[in-house]
Amino acid sequence: MGDFDDLLKANNDYAATFDQGGFDGKAHAGVAIVTCMDSRIDPLRMLGLDYGDAKIFRNPGGRVTEAALEALVLGAHLLNVDRILVIPHTRCAMASSTEAEIHEKIGAAVGHDVTWHAFHVIADQKQSLAEDVRKVRSHPLIPESVKVGGFIYDVDTGLLSQEV
Repeated sequence: MGDFDDLLKANNDYAATFDQGGFDGKAHAGVAIVTCMDSRIDPLRMLGLDYGDAKIFRNPGGRVTEAALEALVLGAHLLNVDRILVIPHTRCAMASSTEAEIHEKIGAAVGHDVTWHAFHVIADQKQSLAEDVRKVRSHPLIPESVKVGGFIYDVDTGLLSQEV
């Protein structure tokens, strides 16, 4: 049995009833979301959205990186995005560990020093969120007409709270 057979079987089951072919790829609700890669987050369902409603960019900590900004600029100009939500979450490993702790854990797992690699931990989640929202709002290629908000998702209650 192959390493991915279970997933390929699940994909075949999914494809058997797939009816979204021909979709135009635009964000039909005009929404873009930057959030964490954490598997406890279901970005569409938590906002009452459906397939095709939003563009979703995920990374550790839900930070607005250069790659996230690139996606947001493209979304705003080519993919119908007029609202951007930046959504980190509670109990995030990137906000509850220090860079040294992450280096230690990964270094122990791989058996050598990894301090050369930055993991960009978050010392103050609300401050980082405010900085990320400012970064999006002030980007010269994101129109002022695009609404940008910063939220924190509570992984224990499912609730969002608007912080910025």
